[in-house]
Amino acid sequence: MESKTYDAFKRLNDILDTLRRECPWDRQQTMKSLRYLTIEEVHELSEAIVAANANEMKKELGDLAMHILFYCKLAEEQGLFTQADVYNAISDKLIARHPFIYDRENYHGENWEQLKMREGRKDVLEGVPESLPSLVKAIRMQEKVAGRTENTAEPTEMTEEEYGQQLFDLVDWGRRHGLNADDALCLANRRFAERHRNG
Repeated sequence: MESKTYDAFKRLNDILDTLRRECPWDRQQTMKSLRYLTIEEVHELSEAIVAANANEMKKELGDLAMHILFYCKLAEEQGLFTQADVYNAISDKLIARHPFIYDRENYHGENWEQLKMREGRKDVLEGVPESLPSLVKAIRMQEKVAGRTENTAEPTEMTEEEYGQQLFDLVDWGRRHGLNADDALCLANRRFAERHRNG
């Protein structure tokens, strides 16, 4: 880590320590109270990425970095875990998920989802949060199920913009026929998960 990066991290860390001690709002915060704010920040980052706005991405990534550090401080105060525990946990996970780099002798060609199943998960859909928006959930479930086997994407002549327009038109078709697209997709997601889990 470059010294200027460490200095910037230490600056944020020190500011949060000061705010936690001296700011009435920051003193009152809990993991639960920060939760919905973090969700909002993730959505703001998502919009900045879609807009390819580097300045906004920088700001939103800063907000998320602050939230992660804030959660760590709250956890340390409660004796749950430390910042070091968080960084070591993700480092351990990355090493375990990349045996073709870190453990070549024991790597047998498994892909990402297969490696996760080897860690003890009973269901490939286990890591998909129930609270995800329906479209994101559909994408993640399909990716995870497809990821259990080697999968080569077929070439397509449709652009992302054209695909988006087809989705938009399908939503409009449903609206005109009294069908709610989100409700319909939630139902499809549930049925997909049930079919997958029941074999």
